[in-house]
Amino acid sequence: MRDHGGVSDEVLPGGYVNQVIRVGNTIRRPPALRPELVRDLLRLFETHHWPAAPRFLGVDDTGRDMLSYVDGHVAWEPVQPPGVWSDASLVRIAQLVRQFHDLTADSPLARGEEVVCHNDLSPRNTVYRDVGAGLRPVAIIDWDIAAPGQRIHDVAHVCWQFVNLGPAITDVQVAGHRIGLIADAYELDDRPLLIETIVWWQDRCWRGIAAAADAGDPAMSRLRDLGAVDEVRDAHDWTQQHRGVLEHILR
Repeated sequence: MRDHGGVSDEVLPGGYVNQVIRVGNTIRRPPALRPELVRDLLRLFETHHWPAAPRFLGVDDTGRDMLSYVDGHVAWEPVQPPGVWSDASLVRIAQLVRQFHDLTADSPLARGEEVVCHNDLSPRNTVYRDVGAGLRPVAIIDWDIAAPGQRIHDVAHVCWQFVNLGPAITDVQVAGHRIGLIADAYELDDRPLLIETIVWWQDRCWRGIAAAADAGDPAMSRLRDLGAVDEVRDAHDWTQQHRGVLEHILR
């Protein structure tokens, strides 16, 4: 625990890969995988007055990126208030994703791709506040692995994580309806490819964690020890099993 002129470090929960520390109204964290892209991305959001992301404030004396602290509820624990999983929250997160995609489309940061993707959209990387009708998404955090990509990649990740696709789903029809809400709120053109892309994400994710852990990556080893490989592989198998039904619902 360090002291910064009377303000102490506070290690924030939920950081499975990187340690995230709050110092007053700032966040300190290791630089992103593509630090200049992420810093320029956050500057772009600030230039366009998009309020749903932290601001890049510079680099501190230890080399950590400094970001503005976004106050609210971060849904990093498995059990969450109902508002986090509500249909209204699904619609809102899809709208926020559409907004930042549109801001990055055709920009130099997209580097010839459709947009800049977040690549890890989930409730644990979302800040919620009560806007008068329960908790709703107000900001997206943890842009560490943002990169140029296709719109559908982020939309598919939202569907996987925010609908919590996997063996815990008891009603495939409801899951398909909720995926449809996300696609409609985003105004996605490539709906027929959405389930295929979810399956692609899930397969890529569990294999990537396993391979990196086998190669000795300490963060991925921790994730594997926490059961992430089995959990994601089970989600992949469930989605593949129900793929036909989900695709039919989205037609």
